[in-house]
Amino acid sequence: MENNNSDNKSPQADSRHQKRFNWYWVYLVILLLLLIPNLFHSYSPVKEITWQEFEKSILSKKAVDHIEVVNNETAQVYIKKEFAGDPYFKEVMTPIFGKGVSDGPHFRFEIGSVDAFERKMDEVQKGFPATEKIPVTYIRRSNWLMDMLVWLIPVFLIIFLWQLLSRRLLTGGGIGGPSIFNFGKSTARLMNWENKSTITFDDVAGLEEAKVEVKEIVDFLKDPDSYTRLGAKIPKGMIIVGPPGTGKTLLVKAVAGEAGVPFFSISGSEFVEMFVGVGASRVRDLFRQAKEKVPCIVFIDEIDAVGRSRGRNALYSGANDERESTLNQLLTEMDGFSPNSGVIVLAATNRADMLDPALLRPGRFDRHIYLELPNLHERKAIFGVHMRPLVIDSSINLDFLASQTPGFSGADIANICNEAALIAARRKKDAIGRIDFLDAIDRVVAGLEKKSKIISPGEKEIIAYHEAGHAIVSWLLEKVDPVVKVSIIPRGKSLGAAWYLPEEKQLHSQSAFNERLCATLAGRAAEELIFGEVSSGALDDLEKVTKEAYMMVMYYGFNKKIGNLSFYDSTGQQNMGIQKPYSEETGRLIDEEVRQLVAGSYNKTLEILRNNKDSLVRIAGLLLEKEVIYKEDLEAVLGKRPEKRESEPAQDKKIITGIVPFNSMDHP
Repeated sequence: MENNNSDNKSPQADSRHQKRFNWYWVYLVILLLLLIPNLFHSYSPVKEITWQEFEKSILSKKAVDHIEVVNNETAQVYIKKEFAGDPYFKEVMTPIFGKGVSDGPHFRFEIGSVDAFERKMDEVQKGFPATEKIPVTYIRRSNWLMDMLVWLIPVFLIIFLWQLLSRRLLTGGGIGGPSIFNFGKSTARLMNWENKSTITFDDVAGLEEAKVEVKEIVDFLKDPDSYTRLGAKIPKGMIIVGPPGTGKTLLVKAVAGEAGVPFFSISGSEFVEMFVGVGASRVRDLFRQAKEKVPCIVFIDEIDAVGRSRGRNALYSGANDERESTLNQLLTEMDGFSPNSGVIVLAATNRADMLDPALLRPGRFDRHIYLELPNLHERKAIFGVHMRPLVIDSSINLDFLASQTPGFSGADIANICNEAALIAARRKKDAIGRIDFLDAIDRVVAGLEKKSKIISPGEKEIIAYHEAGHAIVSWLLEKVDPVVKVSIIPRGKSLGAAWYLPEEKQLHSQSAFNERLCATLAGRAAEELIFGEVSSGALDDLEKVTKEAYMMVMYYGFNKKIGNLSFYDSTGQQNMGIQKPYSEETGRLIDEEVRQLVAGSYNKTLEILRNNKDSLVRIAGLLLEKEVIYKEDLEAVLGKRPEKRESEPAQDKKIITGIVPFNSMDHP
């Protein structure tokens, strides 16, 4: 049978299209009804005069019939009707509507005070017979309209503001919005067939293993019989862990776009409030809504905001922490005494080491998906996805771009594609070329070129020798990644930089670490060799050397005196700021071994540069002349680079070593 959607509309849907009655028109009509009688109450004009004019022009003619003093402030003068023909009184005694003579009042003036008014009246009427004296009456008169408005306007104003605030508080923030009445309601966004995500699994590249895991959940929801007939149960939860930019949220968006069930999305920080009990209340409300729409999916992004290990920093925060109460409620809802079937919880974080073990156990999060930085083939696929909407020319080679971006995340690659499009548009080009992508990579990695930065010739020479030192030592040490470009053009916070191209390997040997220390210290060693003193430009190099040397001694067990010990805590439970996992004597030994390690690497670097001082001078001269030199220029001066042995692994991240100003702590 064919369904007619127009016949199935609910009365609520029809009522939304009806024009709402506006009560403001009623208020306007009532106000006009109150004002109109008052407007036509005074149907004759009343002329404002002074006491002198009253005495000279009116009282002297004996035209006053009587006077009314209103509220001891204003004297209203009534003129005798026989004076209606007098030219002076004709204007005020002629009514606005109709014919005849107006009853008055006709004139008025301010009396100042009652005593002064009576004294003046006695003086001007001295000698008048009693029958001719002007009768004066004192009356109290109130403006009923103004009195009523004084009371009604505040009431109407309070009602208006209350309606406005109620509408904003009740409906302005949506479910769980900033309402005082639903403060404990869940703030999760519901996605269904009408407003589902437009991202599908085809838009997710480089995460093939992870896509298989999450696709299984989607398939289970679409066709549960193929799994349940064998006794399988759908996983209750799945947590996605990975570095920033690797596609955790993107993968979940694809699940939201592919799944044919309601999808709730919320951030972990939305549970945490300053008021006690609000977080737990929102957790309860979220799962209550989810249970009403089973089967459904609940996604909690950045779950580490609410799922941190209980008891951490208990010395400072106490045991009765609001975050812990929220976490306890979340644990109960995911797998507690009450059944929770049909609600699948997805979560994402880049700090899984901080999560509570009870949250990660099977039964709550049955599956853990670990994402890593994409490899060469995955980067090629990611470039292909992000280059779909771009207008590119024939010079683009995906294999080349993927090889030039080791250690880049999916978000970095998306940013490179966008930057390349912006650079090409800035150059008024019809299509994006290879040079645009290379410039975009440099822009993302090292920052924007600052050719306008004022650098003195002396400083420029120091920078050139600094970068030439990095280039020579990196070229001559076979276990250091090959140099592809050296520049003394300021970028970002660095005054110069050397670009390396790492290999796609995961392990590092001790000798490779030692040679990397030498290459990083080469800039400062070149300054000392040429100028006899060092500058503050090696700040970034020294920071990297210090961190890497401590890693070699404390974490990787590369020091003979420390032995095969590692003080690294992969669980994240250890707080180094409160209690160190080693004694004070061991700490002093670590510091001493690190100093000796760095000093030995520095001396080795100085020896290499002394033996190749002529090449150092030539390369620095090329940098001063060209500002940017490439691998071919280095090869022309230094010859072929020593081949790296196949058994030697290399680092998996791109490193840029640059000379930075003294006040610069960050470096790309």
